[in-house]
Amino acid sequence: MTKIKIKLVKSTIGKPETHKKTIEALGLTKIGQVVEKDDTPQIRGMIDQVNYMVEVIE
Repeated sequence: MTKIKIKLVKSTIGKPETHKKTIEALGLTKIGQVVEKDDTPQIRGMIDQVNYMVEVIE
């Protein structure tokens, strides 16, 4: 399984609660934090939901 890196680039302050929960489910807590996840359709869907707050490093 290939891995992708996800970086949080914007704060969750003032964002919808569902987007905050998605960021939390991805394992991101601080701006600038990078996590490595398996490249699955579920993770891609989560990234698509909050694409304005995260950056993907393939």
